[in-house]
Amino acid sequence: MSPVGALPLVDVRGASFGYGGAPVLSDVSLAVGPGAFTGIVGPSGSGKTSLLRLLLGTARPQAGSVVRQPGVAVSYVPQLETVDWNFPVTVAECVLMSRPTRRLLPRATPAEKVEVAAVLERLGIGELARRHIRELSGGQQQRMFLARALLRQPALLLLDEPTSGVDVGTRHEVLHLLDDLNRDGMAVVLTTHDLNGMAAHLPHLVALHGRVIAAGPPEHVIVPDVLERTFGARMEVLQHLGMPVVVDGGDRLGLRTVAG
Repeated sequence: MSPVGALPLVDVRGASFGYGGAPVLSDVSLAVGPGAFTGIVGPSGSGKTSLLRLLLGTARPQAGSVVRQPGVAVSYVPQLETVDWNFPVTVAECVLMSRPTRRLLPRATPAEKVEVAAVLERLGIGELARRHIRELSGGQQQRMFLARALLRQPALLLLDEPTSGVDVGTRHEVLHLLDDLNRDGMAVVLTTHDLNGMAAHLPHLVALHGRVIAAGPPEHVIVPDVLERTFGARMEVLQHLGMPVVVDGGDRLGLRTVAG
């Protein structure tokens, strides 16, 4: 939770955005305060990535505004599926590419090399510094991109589908990593289609489908009415160990995850 009375790091106010046709986002408002931990859920095409772009500052709203605290550092972790894993670069070199100075490799200063080594160690992949990025597992790939983001020492970390295409173990690993970073004071905003494995474990959710359908804790957002308006289909929600669980097709025992 954000400290009471703290100014938002980034404040999206009544923003609309599109790519030349019909708006992808309409009248969307979202304030991200210091220490926030927010998941944005919605189906493909609902505007989740576009909202991240507004928060990041790589897109400007066509209506409304995005107000950012002066000097606030924001880092972005893309979907792993969008990365060219055959690019000839090691883990340490890939992390160094995120330096604000953007100097060409391999001209890293001794101080920068120490900083990269420290952030890789913090994420538990220090021994992989010289390994080619294509040799990494899914969890190691995600840790490497987190290291790239952390090298910029951001106040706000944005992640686009950080658990897409990974196994259950890696999903839990990523969630615990993000929770640790958040507990250290970093604000985290991520998009996810994983309602049970990821979204249900976050303290704050935003249901998005071109506009904000609902926002609040999981027990207020992961409910049949909100999910139907967000995903366009009726979903059943059960309580399991005190948490909302979305099930499909009457699968009351298997508790299969519904993905948008």
